[in-house]
Amino acid sequence: MKLFITRVVLALRNFQQWLVAQAMFGFLNVLKLFPADGAIRFADRMMRRLGRRTRRHRLMLVNLRNAFPEKSEAEIEEIALASWGNMGRLAAEYVFLDELFDYDPERPEPGRVEVSGIPIFLDLRDNPRPFIVFTGHTANFELLPVAGAAFGLTVTVLFRPPNNPYVAKKVFDFRSARMGKLVPSHAGSSFALARQLEAGQGVGVLVDQKFGKGLKGTFFGREVKTNPLLPKLVRQFDCEVYPARCIRLPGNRYRLEIEPRLEMPRDAKGNLDLPAAAQLLNDKVEGWVREYPEQWLWYHDRWQIKKTLAP
Repeated sequence: MKLFITRVVLALRNFQQWLVAQAMFGFLNVLKLFPADGAIRFADRMMRRLGRRTRRHRLMLVNLRNAFPEKSEAEIEEIALASWGNMGRLAAEYVFLDELFDYDPERPEPGRVEVSGIPIFLDLRDNPRPFIVFTGHTANFELLPVAGAAFGLTVTVLFRPPNNPYVAKKVFDFRSARMGKLVPSHAGSSFALARQLEAGQGVGVLVDQKFGKGLKGTFFGREVKTNPLLPKLVRQFDCEVYPARCIRLPGNRYRLEIEPRLEMPRDAKGNLDLPAAAQLLNDKVEGWVREYPEQWLWYHDRWQIKKTLAP
């Protein structure tokens, strides 16, 4: 009887996930019927209205107050709503990604997408060596691996699949057709990335996610734990590290930036300083977020404070 109940619960959970996935796919398919600019603006407005009614909105406000104690409540609310709008845009942009990414390295006339740091892209492509490109959840971060593929730059990207298996499969199929090699985040993902670096190729990682067993540091002056994967890979392969980000511009335009090589901190013996390296990553992402706070995903529980909020 117990086994039967367990199977029924799992079947109901699976059906619920299927329903959620179908609703999401249906919404995105409807967006396809409209011009890209209108659909993206609509998704922005819709998420601003829906997001403020969710539990995550309260977490978002707490995160923003802790990060920007100098800002007024009106400013905090404005950033929070804009962040929800950014998430709506990100969802809609999946539908139109092939149309939005109009940058051609052979014809770099200004379009929707402009790229900064082209010489770095070309150097990494033409002089193969192990390297890591890192970014954060800023603006449409999904455009960065698309840009790498456009330049003919082979990068293996680590990503965290959505919890919904139906959504995860759709997202994986979509990404893999446009972003080169993908490695889902799981227990063995570090070995997959290590093999790519050992072969003299590049990898891409997000570094602003919470990680319960990570290296201690600070982010916006508050204690966090940071995934040690990138520093450990640098220590093992002595590879170069490059920051990269996406910035939203007016008129549904985007700037993709890859910055010069980041010098990783070392101790007196010349060994990589893992905690200092993790803090360097936090400081870089924090600088990006301070510049465009509305373009970061504040609903993430980066500081692990969700459990302290009253229901």
